[in-house]
Amino acid sequence: MVHIDIAKRVYDHTFKLDPIVRSILDTDVYKLLMLQTIWQEWRDIPVTFSLINRSKTVRLAEEIDEAELREQLDHARTVKLTKKENIWLAGNTFYGKERLFGAEFLQWLKTYQLPEFELQKRDGQYVIDIHGSWAEVSLWEIPLLAIISELRSRSAMRGMGRFEVDVTYARAKAKMWEKVLRLAKLPNLRIADFGTRRRHSFLWQRWCVDALKEGLGSNFTGTSNVLLAMDHDLEAIGTNAHELPMVAAALANTDAELASAPYRVLESWQKTYDSNLLIVLPDAYGTTRFLKDAPEWVADWSGFRIDSKEPIEGGEEIISWWEKMGRDPKEKLMIFSDGLDIDTIESTYHHFEGRVRTSFGWGTNLTNDFRDCAPYRNDNLEAFSVVCKVTQADGKPTVKLSDNLAKATGPRDELDRYLHVFGREHLTTAEVTV
Repeated sequence: MVHIDIAKRVYDHTFKLDPIVRSILDTDVYKLLMLQTIWQEWRDIPVTFSLINRSKTVRLAEEIDEAELREQLDHARTVKLTKKENIWLAGNTFYGKERLFGAEFLQWLKTYQLPEFELQKRDGQYVIDIHGSWAEVSLWEIPLLAIISELRSRSAMRGMGRFEVDVTYARAKAKMWEKVLRLAKLPNLRIADFGTRRRHSFLWQRWCVDALKEGLGSNFTGTSNVLLAMDHDLEAIGTNAHELPMVAAALANTDAELASAPYRVLESWQKTYDSNLLIVLPDAYGTTRFLKDAPEWVADWSGFRIDSKEPIEGGEEIISWWEKMGRDPKEKLMIFSDGLDIDTIESTYHHFEGRVRTSFGWGTNLTNDFRDCAPYRNDNLEAFSVVCKVTQADGKPTVKLSDNLAKATGPRDELDRYLHVFGREHLTTAEVTV
């Protein structure tokens, strides 16, 4: 393993040495898994993906230079799957299965490049939209977010002296290692890196993955980042996301079709995947409503990922549902992934230990926790909440409600319609920090 002096690299970096996106596999594996399903069933549906900054006080267009942003986005569009990467995807084992990605899909992916983007400035923010067929546009989500996040980090550190940069990273490393030592005290912990989207930088995410691998051993189950999984001989961890039910719902012609959209997506998913990839993400339009109307066959899936509900509350609700459906929770998997910090991981682990199999997808607070690490106050080094979501499908607006309405996306009239169809009981509104 080659250890890099991150502080020196950051202080001395040039664009040629450190482009932010250096591989088409520098993305989360769930994007590739979803893309295969999209490519097989809905590849030509026209969609729009858009950057959405939920942290309104962070004025990105005033922190990130537009020329640098365009340069990095343009560079990302030049990246293609390499021969080595194609061979690895074709021959690697994912979730115990060989050849998870079909030959025809990989042949298409071999020549794939990210499509054009539209970029404007508006009221101190960048407005970035990508239009095209669903199969062509979907992969922009992760590199776009990673570019925005890392350019903001670089901007925040620009002007720091060499020793200031060195001290900042030394403090961040010490802070991270203290978290690893706390996690090492949890004997049955299963935890993975989910931190690509809003990472401080690629190099920092790689350092964090190395630290977890060394400090937690087999309790560190892998990373969502496909490139890091390949380079570090780790499992690529991930399943599916809100994108699928959001498009399926937008394509619905009636309220009845809208209400059934989340289940139709799962039916499509299980045509391609099985076993540990059968993980339900129930919160696109509210977990409680999802469970209320879910077909019984959903209870036979391997587990659930709790994303926008308070972890213990959401976990208890799903355990009760499994019991009601006559399933043994001890045989099921529950994945927690939303805004986890070290305290939440510990408390959730202890609460459910022995009652259900648990796993944690640790994201932004793993790969972008630089709070109070700079020698002087630097709020621009703190993580913020930015997403890239599908905002239109086949000319219709898409909507996400979420268990936390502060995460809801979509036009007001469409939000109201979805709330009428799915109900708003058990939905909350809480501050979103990452």
